[in-house]
Amino acid sequence: MIVDNTGGSGKKCIISDKQGKKKTKAKLKYAVGTTVSKVFYSEDDGEDRLFFGEVISYDYDEKLYSVKYEDGDEEEIDEGGLSTIVDTGGSGKKQSTVSSVVKQAKRKEASKKEEKAATKKPRTSNQSEKQEGSGECKKNAPEMLSTGRTPRRSANKKVVYYAESDSEFDVEESEEDVPKKRKKHANGKAKGKLANGKGKKKKQTTNSDDFMPTSEPEEDESFAADSESEMEAESEEEDYAPRKGKKGGKKSATSKKQPAGSVGAKKGEAKQKMKMSDMFKPTNNPIFWNKKMSSAEIQKNLNFLDPCGMEATDDIIDRLVGEQLDKIGNLLKKALTAEDVPMLNNAKMQKDMNSGKEVDTLGSHSNPLILGTACSGTDAPALALMLVQEQLEKRGMGNLFNHDHVFSCEKEPFKQSYLARNFDSVLYPDIVKLCDDPPRDVYGQEKPIPQFNMFVAGTSCKNFSMLMANKRLDIEDKGCSGETFLAACELLFKEKPRYAIFENVTGAPWAKMSEYITGRINLSECATGKKISSVTSKGKDGDLEFILEGDTIQVDRVPSNYGVRCGAIVEGYSKFGSTIIHEVSWPSKSKKRCTLAELAKLNGIDREKDILILENEVLYCTHWLKKVDTKNYGLPQTRERTYMFVWRPDDDNFDDDLGVYWEAIVKYLGSPVRHSLESFILEVDHDIIRTFREALNGPAGRYTMRGINKAPDFWDKKSGNANLPHNVNVRKNIGMEDLSRTQTNWGPFGKMHVPPHWWLGYMKCTSQRHLDMIEILHASAARDAESKDSNFSSFFWNISQNASREKHRSAVPGIASCITPGGDVFLPHAGRPLLGCEKLLLQGIPYFRLLLGNETEVQLGDLAGNAMSLTVVSATLLAAMTCKQLRKNHEESMNDHIIKTLKSINERPAVTSSEKLVEQTMVIEGDTEDTTTLFNNLAEVADAAIKSSIWCTCETSGRQSRSTNFLRCGICSVACCRDCVHVKQGYQLDSHDIQEKVNSRPKGDFEMKLRSLMPPNLILSKNGLDEVAGQGGASDTYRVAGLSGYIFGLHRIKRSRFKWIAVYYARDGGIGEAVAEFKIAVGELEGRNEGTDPVIGVQGELTSFFPAKKEPIVLGVLSPCAMVRQCQGDSALKWTVKAIASKTSLSLVGNSAVPSFRLEVGLTDLAANSLKDHATSARKKEYAAAKANGDQRRWIYPNNYREWPEEIVINDSRESNGNVICLGGGYLRAGCKQTFNQNACWIRSKTDDAPELYLLIKPDVSRVGPDVGIISTSTNHDDVVSILATLPQQWQPCDALNEKMQEVKATLSNWIPLQNMKCFALNRKFTVESPKSDNSSLLIKMNGLSDSDMTDLSNRDDASGSEPVVHLNVHRGAKAQQTVRRLNLLCIAPFLKYAAAHGLKYSLELDASWMLIEPQNDIPFGCCTVTLPPRPKESWSFNRERGEWERQSEPGASRKYFVALQMAPPCFDVVANRKEASLAVNCYPEVAAHHATFGLIEGRGNGIERGVSVKFRLLTLKQSRRSCFGTVSLA
Repeated sequence: MIVDNTGGSGKKCIISDKQGKKKTKAKLKYAVGTTVSKVFYSEDDGEDRLFFGEVISYDYDEKLYSVKYEDGDEEEIDEGGLSTIVDTGGSGKKQSTVSSVVKQAKRKEASKKEEKAATKKPRTSNQSEKQEGSGECKKNAPEMLSTGRTPRRSANKKVVYYAESDSEFDVEESEEDVPKKRKKHANGKAKGKLANGKGKKKKQTTNSDDFMPTSEPEEDESFAADSESEMEAESEEEDYAPRKGKKGGKKSATSKKQPAGSVGAKKGEAKQKMKMSDMFKPTNNPIFWNKKMSSAEIQKNLNFLDPCGMEATDDIIDRLVGEQLDKIGNLLKKALTAEDVPMLNNAKMQKDMNSGKEVDTLGSHSNPLILGTACSGTDAPALALMLVQEQLEKRGMGNLFNHDHVFSCEKEPFKQSYLARNFDSVLYPDIVKLCDDPPRDVYGQEKPIPQFNMFVAGTSCKNFSMLMANKRLDIEDKGCSGETFLAACELLFKEKPRYAIFENVTGAPWAKMSEYITGRINLSECATGKKISSVTSKGKDGDLEFILEGDTIQVDRVPSNYGVRCGAIVEGYSKFGSTIIHEVSWPSKSKKRCTLAELAKLNGIDREKDILILENEVLYCTHWLKKVDTKNYGLPQTRERTYMFVWRPDDDNFDDDLGVYWEAIVKYLGSPVRHSLESFILEVDHDIIRTFREALNGPAGRYTMRGINKAPDFWDKKSGNANLPHNVNVRKNIGMEDLSRTQTNWGPFGKMHVPPHWWLGYMKCTSQRHLDMIEILHASAARDAESKDSNFSSFFWNISQNASREKHRSAVPGIASCITPGGDVFLPHAGRPLLGCEKLLLQGIPYFRLLLGNETEVQLGDLAGNAMSLTVVSATLLAAMTCKQLRKNHEESMNDHIIKTLKSINERPAVTSSEKLVEQTMVIEGDTEDTTTLFNNLAEVADAAIKSSIWCTCETSGRQSRSTNFLRCGICSVACCRDCVHVKQGYQLDSHDIQEKVNSRPKGDFEMKLRSLMPPNLILSKNGLDEVAGQGGASDTYRVAGLSGYIFGLHRIKRSRFKWIAVYYARDGGIGEAVAEFKIAVGELEGRNEGTDPVIGVQGELTSFFPAKKEPIVLGVLSPCAMVRQCQGDSALKWTVKAIASKTSLSLVGNSAVPSFRLEVGLTDLAANSLKDHATSARKKEYAAAKANGDQRRWIYPNNYREWPEEIVINDSRESNGNVICLGGGYLRAGCKQTFNQNACWIRSKTDDAPELYLLIKPDVSRVGPDVGIISTSTNHDDVVSILATLPQQWQPCDALNEKMQEVKATLSNWIPLQNMKCFALNRKFTVESPKSDNSSLLIKMNGLSDSDMTDLSNRDDASGSEPVVHLNVHRGAKAQQTVRRLNLLCIAPFLKYAAAHGLKYSLELDASWMLIEPQNDIPFGCCTVTLPPRPKESWSFNRERGEWERQSEPGASRKYFVALQMAPPCFDVVANRKEASLAVNCYPEVAAHHATFGLIEGRGNGIERGVSVKFRLLTLKQSRRSCFGTVSLA
């Protein structure tokens, strides 16, 4: 490129061309410095205006002038276009300075502003994001991606996608805006030049409006959506301006036709180019606004199922896969058993696997599904097949399915470690190396690729989705997305598997991807554009070009609209609707090059209809589903992805319609989300949660806190913080005060005070920007017409986004937004972040089956963010296995639609009746004992339970506060330890009635004491359950009649706020799904105001899960149907049952107005007006329908929303008696904030004849319905058995100040005594023993187990069932969790009860003495190579070709090391002995001693191990959270 910026006009000069020859430049018509003027749209002024500029240079090669405008933007334009914008007198001479002309023009514009039309045409931004390279741009300089690494090489060096000479080689633009050289278009004109002469504008790299990725945590315009559709998360909402085009300047010509692909080019597209911070629009639509349902219908039909005792483990995921098999069980059974072919020997099967016609159904014994995966990540396809196998075995069909997972391929080292731990398949290091000759595995060994017939690849989506990139890249742009896809295609053609599945974001160029695989180019689609629309790479537009090589026509140049490999041979073309391939003739042998247009004209190819066909070694067909959403497959996450099915058609029929049947099955296997986000969240006292919180308090957390405490004021507008405009603009648009910080009270240098239920350790590591974003999102939740308090309702906030990008709620409540790598998700109702394991669960990855090492939270989040959703990929694989059978059945049927055939085949599920959930009568073996004494004993220890319970949020994960001084509110009972309350950082307690309490913890371990009291099993009397069933009428509303045949087994004992809880579950078949719950609480049973009589004692609540499991299904949270209570001082147990609810009329009259909740969070009238304007204009029709149903409050605020009453006087015509509590009286509002939902609590003081009552607002945690007012005897709205009355759904506190709204109909909760209910403890016939003092390894043993118990415990580790002694695997492997679960159900409760009552040979007391342990066999601690296998030796070398460091080690050494780790002895060994009918737990403290010592002596020199002394003691898991379990010291 030769550019003249000498400034001369009409002069000739001598220059040298590329070959060094002298060349005379032509005379320029317009000189450098010539002034121009042009009309563009100005974002600053919001109108069209005249911009002035001047010519700054001329490009002789491209014949383009460069014009620079007054705002710094540049444009390239040809001579004809320039002549139309040169200033008057423009004969090539400079008329005046730009500044003087600008001033003059501005004066003229001011007089014309009032005459301008209201509607303006926007300025387009048809400008390239590439720039001239300054100085010397080295041709061979490595391209750098945003990750800082050099790009990976092409999948195959022989494949070239752009045939250009070395002298014209361009350094591709990287994601870091590396300057580039301009390539010529084929016709010699610069790409982007407009026919109308307007040319294109150059983007300035200094434009502050541009989105630039950065490694800093606070970045301007940062955004991490995974697909174009995710920019708007849900199409049902219209909250954000759609993203159109690219970032660019701020002006656009209005007088000419808009260029294709630019902003405003298409009808309906946004016409104004905006900053990302200005794109925000508040959410005004209510949830389910387009469902045309009333609020009551929404709650009845769209609510979630109760989790029914399921914890956030793998249960839900297993069930979802099982439901898929139930839906197509008959079809799958037909497919796997049809045309039973004799079993082939392995060699024959491998040879014929991918050749010729498929002999039998994929997955059958004669044609097993052999899986290979690339870009494997979590390897969700392999996990899905594993779950399919397990669920088929449960349904008696396990012997029909045969599959194997033979190889995985992954580049990331930590993911390689994960794959090596969890799968036995061959592991390759990189997909682009997969076709190397020979390929090597991650251990450096030569490993030929195994034969496989199913290939699944979720290639990189980074460049296709704009994930942390300033622009998207197409397949050929040498980004990692295109590179991995091309490598996958290369493997496809080399190995020729019969089936493949590709997964990527919806914004990927799927039409081009299909063309790469099939070799079929649909010419009609090339004109409309199949490339990634936001990429305009120079030199890649134009027409397809060919050359003649011998007798073959080869592709020589490929524009970006075609999915063709350079060098591909043209086979012919086919006419629309025809399968006949026509030959393509070449114009003449003298012509060496021609375009597609020339070939089409010569051969009569219709570019609007016909298909160009290229030669392929193997014929593949493709069919893809554009938007497959995870939430349509049972998982509560919005994640839209595209899946492409690739198959080799029988008889090489390219028009094979198998993909249509595959699509039908995939859609048929979808299922709605039945369990909300809450069901996938771990309990706060889970070990994973505890470990994470300990890390927050460790060195890493303290390091982060130091940085937070040094940060100046984020809200200082003079600081130039790039993220501040987002927060300012969002506050303005939602109608929120600038400095409202009621939720966190954040300030500079680490200042903040947060709600008492939030994790203080996490919040101390949270930046001011994130805290302010939480404030905004909290206010946005309150802003909704159905106002929500984020402290009590479930929300999912990605605070790593900018405030203008993140919505405060998804369109569907209870559903998470898309899980992305690196997303920092905050759960405000839980006051904590979403952890990596929970992200994996939301993806359907069975986390608790996985073998994980030391993966960090970031790495777990990366695994989850890049994973395929398991239930979706399971559906695609099942569809691939059964689509041929469906086609056969459909062709034989008379059905006009495939779905009819599919439903008819599966009308009856292929499941035996034994696996259906039915009420059953179990044989109860053992003696029973009345539990009256048990409840008496529990009531007596209630005071100790309160003292040893959770008092502060810092104790919720098992930790015990070091402080004995606590601050407790006398009204709401919230408590915090002194360590968590500080003048600068701590919990908000200013609004509370704080009283200091000294809580001296009781000596000993209260949990062990409680375990010694609690029986392992309980049963309820049949007469009592029948009495409960009779209260619901003849239909047994609560469905408890069949529970008399069930045993309630102790599931867990947990510490809670001011009480302890023991949970018992009745399970289907004794070990299956929970069908009922009996929950016993010991301690404070109700929240009460200080000064009133506390309710202390023991309480049991019975809840049947059958309503959520059997037709007719009941949606929503299930409430207890029966209750037993004994308070301190009571003489007997009191059993009650929930009777049928009744209605009563109440009058609620308010006095003395005070600010409402919306005003307290900082909302202004703008919020109310915005919602009202939206409802009455944009959604006029929907609002009118809602108003007719009485649901107008789903759309707008009440007129007096600003005020709530300070006092509410309730008039109740009923009189109090033994079973009725009159609700009348005066209720005064409490001042406590953040501990009551919406800060709403009105208290009726206690009198001699009336108890203290509380008027509260009970939240709908899942947000499906509105929050409702309740009157309760407890300050805690979760105490459902304490609720006396529920107010109408539409009632809001401001209604008490409106005379027209003061009369309401309330629903009364009636509890009546039970006469016949009894509870019994069941004493099973097995016995537990533990040696008190011996030298054996035995710790504890259970005798007397039944044969069925032994089989259930050992069948996963002894498939034959013949081994007399089985060592149970409870540590490693996919099935270990199932064994642990059976162990917990059967043995753990008796073990812990025995240990609590009798002790073990190792004392479990916290103050127990330390025991000295000696090394065995003269092997010093820390030196046992069996327990601690030596690490393989390795070295690192720099690969200059790839520009990266590579690890080198002895081939196979890493694999040997990993196997040795798996074989290392455990500290605890669980042994099942069939002959003795016993289960023993052996303890080997020396194993723990070796591990502990190794950490001390490693790297400190030889001989130091001889001076090591080791002592140990044994503690329970919860004790170990507060104390160490062993000591290692040097003598």
